[in-house]
Amino acid sequence: MKLIDRYVGSQVLLTGLFAVAILSVVLVLGNVFKQLLELLVNHDAPLDLILSFIGYILPFSLTFTIPWGFLTAVLLVFGKMSAENELIALKCSGVSIPRICLSVLALAVMCVGVCLWINVEVAPKAQVKMKDALYNIATKNPLAMFGSDRVIDAFPGRKIYVESSKGSELSNLLVYEMSDTFEPMRVVHAQRGSLETDGVNKQLLLHIYDARFEQRDEEHREEFIKIRQGITMEESTLPISLTELYEKNKKRKGLGSMTAGELLDRLDTSARKTSTNKKTAREIAGDISAAKTEINKRFSFSLASFAFALIGVPLAITAHRKETSVGFLFSLGVAFAYFLLILIADTMKHNPKVHPELLIWAPNVIFIGLGAWLFLRLSRK
Repeated sequence: MKLIDRYVGSQVLLTGLFAVAILSVVLVLGNVFKQLLELLVNHDAPLDLILSFIGYILPFSLTFTIPWGFLTAVLLVFGKMSAENELIALKCSGVSIPRICLSVLALAVMCVGVCLWINVEVAPKAQVKMKDALYNIATKNPLAMFGSDRVIDAFPGRKIYVESSKGSELSNLLVYEMSDTFEPMRVVHAQRGSLETDGVNKQLLLHIYDARFEQRDEEHREEFIKIRQGITMEESTLPISLTELYEKNKKRKGLGSMTAGELLDRLDTSARKTSTNKKTAREIAGDISAAKTEINKRFSFSLASFAFALIGVPLAITAHRKETSVGFLFSLGVAFAYFLLILIADTMKHNPKVHPELLIWAPNVIFIGLGAWLFLRLSRK
């Protein structure tokens, strides 16, 4: 029996590691190009920055690729064993399907433990460091943020659109200066501009030329007839504080960047808040619901490998195919359905009426229930 366990377990483990590696490379490279494409195209991206960014984003990708890779391995290995009649030979020797799958279930439990550790501690901390890395780009090389045909909203109080850029020279700019309530108070359109870094005062100087702007009245913001229009200026300088950018980066820590302990602390803090204002009360209820959902998602998502093991074995044996492409397509379909259900439940996290913290467990209930039923039918044949 130990020989069977070693054979099946080693096949699934090696295939799974290869699948996780391939899927992780695809996801990591996709995220690297998504986050750093402008920097890679317009500027010389330092190698240490790219490597550190890959290291920070890898744990997040593993939360998806470990269950998906494990499912792919189960489908490929058992599909091959079924197609080559190895399972029939083992059953004729008196070895049942559940006994054959014992090593696979053990590996699934190991994957659950690894995924739980990554989801609860490693991935959130890595996300924080990834955001810090992006912030360091903005502070050490602010020019990297001003790419062509894009809106820059990283700087507090401003949204800046640049049609094209060449080094520090910019053309066709739109600068929206926002109020504390995110209302556009001033809109500046400049034909051209240039950037200069003031390291002493920790600020970025945006020089604009041939500009015109419109400005709201400070005392009558809602009265559009009092907007001052057609004001022109040949040259002006807009200082952009990098210190404020740092403070904004520190405060903007989302739920996905919090460890389980931080989520519990936030949940406790939100639960203690009281207010007579209905709108604020709804927001507090939404924050509590979102925090509960995020905590439950970390634990629920970790069970994906076990759910995939239960549904993958009978699916592979029933399909009776050993082609790699078929096994990958099956894994793609199953993983897509599972992750889609997780995503749907996650989008409702601010709506406590639908109990998203319970809904997030639905994919596991469905897949484990369906897998157990298919596994039971298969073992009785």
